[in-house]
Amino acid sequence: MKEQNILMRKSKNRKNLLLTAVLVLLLFIVFFLDIFLGSVKIPFRDIFTFLTSGSTSHPEWKVIVLDFRIPRTLTAVLAGTALSVSGLQMQTIFRNPLAGPYVLGISSGASLGVAILVMGFTSLGFTGVLDNFGNWALVIAATLGSGLILLLILAVSVRIRDIMTILILGILFGSIATALVAVLQYFSTESMLKSFIVWTMGSLGNVSGDQLSILGLIVFLGVLISFVSVKILNAMLLGEDYARTLGVNAKTVRMVVFISTSLLAGAVTAFCGPIGFIGIVVPHIARLFYKTADHKVLLPGSVLIGTLFMLISDIFSKLPGYDQVLPINSVTALMGIPVIIWIIIKRKKIISVS
Repeated sequence: MKEQNILMRKSKNRKNLLLTAVLVLLLFIVFFLDIFLGSVKIPFRDIFTFLTSGSTSHPEWKVIVLDFRIPRTLTAVLAGTALSVSGLQMQTIFRNPLAGPYVLGISSGASLGVAILVMGFTSLGFTGVLDNFGNWALVIAATLGSGLILLLILAVSVRIRDIMTILILGILFGSIATALVAVLQYFSTESMLKSFIVWTMGSLGNVSGDQLSILGLIVFLGVLISFVSVKILNAMLLGEDYARTLGVNAKTVRMVVFISTSLLAGAVTAFCGPIGFIGIVVPHIARLFYKTADHKVLLPGSVLIGTLFMLISDIFSKLPGYDQVLPINSVTALMGIPVIIWIIIKRKKIISVS
């Protein structure tokens, strides 16, 4: 019996390694495809030439690729990684299949920060803030807004033991932030309201080189915390009571996961705007592909699938061959919602059969 279990485990590990290799290969293909495709048609040979040698007969193509397409593609990689990892953590901690990175109100807090800057400050005459700092002002405002919600949740989590109560309070904090945003929208001018609405649609193309470095550092820290917490996350799968029997401090785990999630989801929201459904959908796809609940497998799997999902979404959003660009939030919603519906229907079928 032991030998049979060992053989089955080895067979499963081989399948997981093969699946991971296929995902990595697809990731490389889609990564370069995202750089290659765009409104301006640039031959792949020319892209490869000036990426390797730096020489090109079309300097404008080099500018398009190096200054616009590559930063956008790298931003998609970071955003896909951050949102998928934060979504996996939230679903594990709350043991809720529909929990995502914005379930704690992080996105709503970031939106409130940007709304106060764009619609509040400008209505008071402080238009110079946006003129002088540009995108950095939006990033700082979004970060402060999401950080405020995080502080409220951390303060509540110290006093409250029940994880579902914390979930409900996070939703309520997010609802308060959303209500305040609606009030600011009501009193805002048409031009400022348009600026805010454009930000809420999300964009991967507004991240500069300096911002990309900061975003990469924050995502690295958030993902590092997640990988260090793999054993703890596995212990939390069976609930906080079971985790306590293994010597895990549930409150400490919550705080670590909340901080990691806020770093990941908050940074992406600050730099790229709200991007939905990646965090909810990707962990389910990872579980479906790898057929395991072990975070040692799910975490790297979610990173690969989340990055692929975001890169494919970015390709569709750019509408290759056309001058228009679709909002990334709309594309992720159109791709993510059918997957969620399919997963729910499939689960109900499995339950009815059993």
